[in-house]
Amino acid sequence: MILKFFYQIYKWLIFIPVFAVASVVFSIGAALFAVVVSPRAGSMSGVMWAKTVALFTPMRVLVSGRENINKDQSYVIVANHQSAYDIFALYGFLGIDFRWIMKKELRHAFGIGPASAKVGHIFIDRSSPKAALESIKEAKEKLVNGTSVVIFPEGTRSGSNTIKRFKRGAFKIAEELDLPILPVTIVDTHRVYGGGKFNVKPGKAKLIINKPIETIHFKGDLNYLMDKTREALIEPIKEYN
Repeated sequence: MILKFFYQIYKWLIFIPVFAVASVVFSIGAALFAVVVSPRAGSMSGVMWAKTVALFTPMRVLVSGRENINKDQSYVIVANHQSAYDIFALYGFLGIDFRWIMKKELRHAFGIGPASAKVGHIFIDRSSPKAALESIKEAKEKLVNGTSVVIFPEGTRSGSNTIKRFKRGAFKIAEELDLPILPVTIVDTHRVYGGGKFNVKPGKAKLIINKPIETIHFKGDLNYLMDKTREALIEPIKEYN
């Protein structure tokens, strides 16, 4: 109880100001590095932002399964979605250069929108199937030489170590991109951030990098691809429930 009280003081006096300043500084840094050096260099600013937030929360992230990654291969990284802190866990500690998929409306969001565009994150236009397909074609050009993309197929946060039903859209994108799926299981980020306004607390999370799934073997059978991916994500999480 005493520790909880002192953490609340720490959170408001130190963590939240650091979070705010870091978000602005690293957003500007991402845009500048992306323009002056390369989109990959800009993405590293996002990695440092995530590590900074994790350090000051503090959140310790354990990673297993790195041997399942081929650094030269691009992937569709499919992860379960527990909490907003999934972003910091993946960005800061996965160790793969990747881009996020975002709604096109976020392109013009203050700070994060322009920085994300410069870095090369992928904005999907969902106004029509044709517009969405054009967005995916544009994304293909960015996902080469080990640069991957992250998708949360649940479409919403579970808030627990459980996995909700998958939506087909994420797997349609994976099929169109014609890249292997890399299932990454996220554990316990919901214990660090449980939702609500700055409802954070110290904790430990884990990323389990599972073996890749070749989408080429599941052409035309999205349901089977969804099932195999879901099984891969669920298996490591069973011991935590």
